[in-house]
Amino acid sequence: MIPNDFIQTLLSRVDIVDVVDRSVPLKKAGANYQACCPFHSEKTPSFTVSPTKQFYHCFGCGAHGTAIGFLMEYAGKSFPEAVEQLARDAGLTVPRVESADERERREQSGDLAETLLTAARHYRGRLKESPEAIAYLKRRGLTGQVAAHFGIGYAPEAWQGLAAAFPDYESPALEAAGLVVRGDGGKRYDRFRDRVMFPIHDTRGRVIGFGGRVLENGEPKYLNSPETALFSKGKELYGLYLARNAIRAAGQVLVVEGYMDVVALAQHGIEYAVATLGTATTPFHAQKLFRLSERVVFCFDGDVAGRKAAWRALENTLPVLADGKEARFLFLPDGQDPDDFVRAHGKAAFERAIDGATPLSEFLLQELAARHRPTTAEGRAALVAAARPLASQITAPVLRALVRRQLAELAGLPEDQLTGLIGADAPAEAARSAPGRRQAVPSRPARRPPSLLRALLQGLLLEPSLAARHDLPVPDEPGPEAAALRALVEHCVAPGQPTTASVIQHFAGTEHAGVMAEVIASAADQALTAEQAETQVVAAAERWREAEAQRALQGLLRQPLEQLSAEDRQALARGLAATARGTRSQS
Repeated sequence: MIPNDFIQTLLSRVDIVDVVDRSVPLKKAGANYQACCPFHSEKTPSFTVSPTKQFYHCFGCGAHGTAIGFLMEYAGKSFPEAVEQLARDAGLTVPRVESADERERREQSGDLAETLLTAARHYRGRLKESPEAIAYLKRRGLTGQVAAHFGIGYAPEAWQGLAAAFPDYESPALEAAGLVVRGDGGKRYDRFRDRVMFPIHDTRGRVIGFGGRVLENGEPKYLNSPETALFSKGKELYGLYLARNAIRAAGQVLVVEGYMDVVALAQHGIEYAVATLGTATTPFHAQKLFRLSERVVFCFDGDVAGRKAAWRALENTLPVLADGKEARFLFLPDGQDPDDFVRAHGKAAFERAIDGATPLSEFLLQELAARHRPTTAEGRAALVAAARPLASQITAPVLRALVRRQLAELAGLPEDQLTGLIGADAPAEAARSAPGRRQAVPSRPARRPPSLLRALLQGLLLEPSLAARHDLPVPDEPGPEAAALRALVEHCVAPGQPTTASVIQHFAGTEHAGVMAEVIASAADQALTAEQAETQVVAAAERWREAEAQRALQGLLRQPLEQLSAEDRQALARGLAATARGTRSQS
């Protein structure tokens, strides 16, 4: 675990303008810098980088974050990897607070990575010695250049072929890395034998596992490494490390089902493809993909199995899909995989098919209508029932509203009536409007003006140290801005010296990140000084307290006088007197 105080120090040492400008050329625009957003296609720059507050924000797609967040989103790095890179650039050493178990896992991961790299080199060397494996790759249309680019190798048919690469064939690391298997008699043998080997890399470029394909007919056709301390099928994608630059250049990523599909597409100039590793698309996969691209195209066979796999990909993509991001589904003719199609029809035809891929919302409604035909009342009722759990997973507000409207048309229901059947726009709103929830919150006066909430949020985000210098109100009302303000005040009064960048980084990935990014982005253009920010916070806090006092007074006035306690009567008298003084002073 990396200490929070180091993150604050790191963000104060690095300049986000330099970090972003290395990948996205920036131009000065007033107090800030601008560029066309690297996370979505646009002609007019809406991507802004603030050197004073050390964060970026796109007013077009909503992307936002610190220098750490930029490396995570743009370069596809994990949080520790992004921190390590920035620390190296700043001449800092990343301190780690880790338990004995965490230290053991880290050391084991390093050992496994070295073991797997040695195995990958061994397999590549054996490929040159196997005419059969070379002939197989040539039959699939691959050149030596592409094979070398992907690090393709060959595992000999020998039972203990890896003994040539590892003098200590009994080393525990070989078994931990999934390279060897222990038989019933306790004797070890190679897991991969007589197979073309495809090394699998993580986002750092480390070899973390392998996929092996038989040369002729045999079962299983593909054999993957088992789950290890480094490798998890549900979190990794074949070819992602090598495809990152091509994905950004193309503005999209193509997800296919096999190693050979990725390699064959690259051979034909389609280098932005990745593959799942013998498992369905998971939310982890979707998150990784949408970090790198605004458009993800899932490619499947057009048969029953392919459509079933596509549906699972849709279910696991819905929760992570954001407005401004797009998922599509491409179904190839029955009996053809991407390798077959691109070899038969070429790159141009394949990319035309990609351009015509079915949008997620269209596929969702088509599939629901196919399963529950909306030609009868019963069919429409079943369709709405099937749509309910799916609609509740869509967190992108605009997409959710549009899908709900299309679903209402398909079901033949007024949109407001459908909303009552499948739920409100968002889980939080649904919870507030659900039967039984209102008893926990008695009828309360109208909410305070949202401008006060935003003024407090804005001032605190610009100058987080104000929370420790002033006694600020903490709202107890519902709503995302109030919740964000509560969390922000609590964080900023804790020990330490938070900055705008460290606060944004602290809340990255939380439910408050969007609200804070929107508020701080709108504030950056105003170029408020520290003194102006403090004046704004103090004034907003005072107005808040006045509004609170008026709310309390109105609450007392609505109650019969005889039912008030002596304390409440005194409070009512003080409130009325204060109101009278205020009225006289204004006149």
